Amino acid sequence: MHIFTFADKDATLYEASSSLNSGLDEILEVRKDVSDTGDVVDVSRILIQFDLTTISQSIYEGAITNPKFFLNLFDARPTALATSQSLHAYPVTGSWLMGEGRSYDNPINEEGCSWDFRDGATNGTLWNQLSGSGGNWISGSGYVASSSLNHKSQDVRMDVTQIVNKWLDGTTPNEGFIIKRSGSLANVNTGSDEGNTTRFGNLSFFSSDTHTKYPPTLETVWNDAKWTTGSLQPITGSDLEDSLIYMKGLKEEYKENSRVRFRLVCRERFPATTYSTTPSNLVVKYLPTGSSFYSIKDAETHDVIVPYGSSSLISCDSNGNYFNLWLDGYQPERYYTLEYRVQSGSGTADEIDQYFVEGFTFKVSI
Repeated sequence: MHIFTFADKDATLYEASSSLNSGLDEILEVRKDVSDTGDVVDVSRILIQFDLTTISQSIYEGAITNPKFFLNLFDARPTALATSQSLHAYPVTGSWLMGEGRSYDNPINEEGCSWDFRDGATNGTLWNQLSGSGGNWISGSGYVASSSLNHKSQDVRMDVTQIVNKWLDGTTPNEGFIIKRSGSLANVNTGSDEGNTTRFGNLSFFSSDTHTKYPPTLETVWNDAKWTTGSLQPITGSDLEDSLIYMKGLKEEYKENSRVRFRLVCRERFPATTYSTTPSNLVVKYLPTGSSFYSIKDAETHDVIVPYGSSSLISCDSNGNYFNLWLDGYQPERYYTLEYRVQSGSGTADEIDQYFVEGFTFKVSI
């Protein structure tokens, strides 16, 4: 299962305009400019926070088990990028106010988080980081996540499981992530990407205020597959090679944040004629266990929302195959396509790896 949580708040902190609030900007930036004289100027960092209430309650109730967590950021308009670089995420310490400013406001809006202040110039609560301002965070083992990028692909899918687990178990309060390059402004060593004079370019990502379909999300992933077959028989061998998959009871649309069970039926394309009270083309059989998967794509852009893998395994009960879907974080008023992959006999001469892309489509509505 994959569920997606939208950010509660986000902002960019700009060192060059240290009291500026950018809470309503549509773009988040991690930047560093290097002057002609070799000075590092105009560093920026991202703050972003997600509400974990629903996830925490679902884990407590046993609906979510052994999850992993990924921070998803989608590239907007990056410039002059290096061939390779990395981003780091740390848990923020101390609360902060998103604010309602924009980086292009004139005069600048100083009410809300900035490089100097947690909550704006009027309240005047300073960050306490020893190496200058620009946020407070915890570092060290278990408190840092990272992701590698290159000049061709700047979308970020960062494994932040260790940090989120520390929030969920109460080790440290959830005040969100700070996203930055490694090191600090005060550290000019080659290993400090933020402080050294290497030109990495400026990374830009869509914020929670974007008007696109690419806001930041926290992705929760776990294996929710269950398997019992009752009196059903498997579909195997040559029957599986020439089989059909169709959806049972698929609706045209589902409400956002709803919980849905999708039923699918697999049968031979040309079933053998038998003497039975049930026509052979109506006999339900089950797909191979542990190697049958679903995938979900955006029907317009073909972006993969849920990839094939251990967290998209198809389940089975006495009525046939199915999978559950929580529509948390699916963009409303958009269409999604369901596709399937079935593997059998892996590593043998009879190995089968089939894809079923019949265009099963549904809409998520408000």
